[in-house]
Amino acid sequence: MNEREAKIEELLTRGVAEVIDREHLKKRLLAGEKLRVKLGIDPTSPNIHLGRSVVLLKLRDFQDLGCQVVLIVGNFTGLIGDTSDKDAERPMLDQATVEFNMGSYFDQAAKIVDMGSVERHFNAEWLRELGYLEIGEQADAFSVHEFISRENIKKRLDAGKRVSLREVLYPLMQGYDSVQVRADVEIGGTDQRFNILAGRSLQSKYGQEAQDIVTVNLIPGIDGRKMSSSWGNTINLSDEPNEMYGKVMSVPDELIDTYLVHATRIPMGEIDVMRESMNGGDLNPRDAKMRLAKEIVRMYHSENAASEAEEYFVTAFSRREIPQDIPEFAPVWEKFLDDYETLESFIARIGLATSKSDARRKIEQGGVSIDGERVVAGIVILSRELHDGKVLKVGKRGFVRIKF
Repeated sequence: MNEREAKIEELLTRGVAEVIDREHLKKRLLAGEKLRVKLGIDPTSPNIHLGRSVVLLKLRDFQDLGCQVVLIVGNFTGLIGDTSDKDAERPMLDQATVEFNMGSYFDQAAKIVDMGSVERHFNAEWLRELGYLEIGEQADAFSVHEFISRENIKKRLDAGKRVSLREVLYPLMQGYDSVQVRADVEIGGTDQRFNILAGRSLQSKYGQEAQDIVTVNLIPGIDGRKMSSSWGNTINLSDEPNEMYGKVMSVPDELIDTYLVHATRIPMGEIDVMRESMNGGDLNPRDAKMRLAKEIVRMYHSENAASEAEEYFVTAFSRREIPQDIPEFAPVWEKFLDDYETLESFIARIGLATSKSDARRKIEQGGVSIDGERVVAGIVILSRELHDGKVLKVGKRGFVRIKF
């Protein structure tokens, strides 16, 4: 097997759940065809997280084989909402939220793919122009039974939960994206299988050759559930090095192998050796996880940042010491309190919690301390006399100095 054949084999197997049509796609890749490989991402949050890096890494693999990458940001489908992975109806987003969320998507994607050669699109370019007649013609290619037989939709219907007609239309929109860009291949997570197959049906209806499909496995978040911004269990590509490293180190040990295979491009031979060593008891899972954490920080920052993040982690957590160069933040005066802000407001404002309620929850769960003393639940108003210069710790990774 030559180098190109080996790359193609890994592309079609590493982290892959299914390939349709595998032999057809492999033959075209071996022939060196410059295939148009499509990926669509809906801007449901401002951050691209590690779960989405799996499809982006696969996109980069195609790019490295000389294929034309077509990246679509779903500024229209993002408004409508895809419920493929949801057990309830996803609410429609407003235009302002979608615009805000997608503001840096291409910049974040550039951490993985070479955006200089990527064909970029926003699917409002063509979806806004569709009228009832064309939508009706597209819908004629599908039956209601095909839609309601999908596992998550069937579960909702059986449970008496609402399924909106809007949700029925989403696969048509994603499928029509493939028609518009004349995709040869579409990549997506396993939860996107129905939507991607819709692209094949619509391409055939429009007289195009049906795209091949590569679906990749979904990776769990740091709490073991599916990685989702709405659950706050994500590792974001834009996370700072120390935060990113620490989040990876909080991943359950049983997910180390999954992350190594799906979220990195560490050679599979090296991963096999690590796997065997862990199974044989020769490699401590913590050491394997540190290798994983360092590699992920290196991918999205730099070699130097990865080394510094590892040193920070070892100093702060392994030796239970406070790092030397921690950021300083000043409390702000709150007029309605006629005093400085509350601790929960401070924690949320500086980004150590997603909201005041999230900060309150962290305090109630015993995850917040000041100079090593755990904060008990209740309202704490920050004061110069009691808190100036002290170190606030939130969770396992968040250190800041309170400085008036």
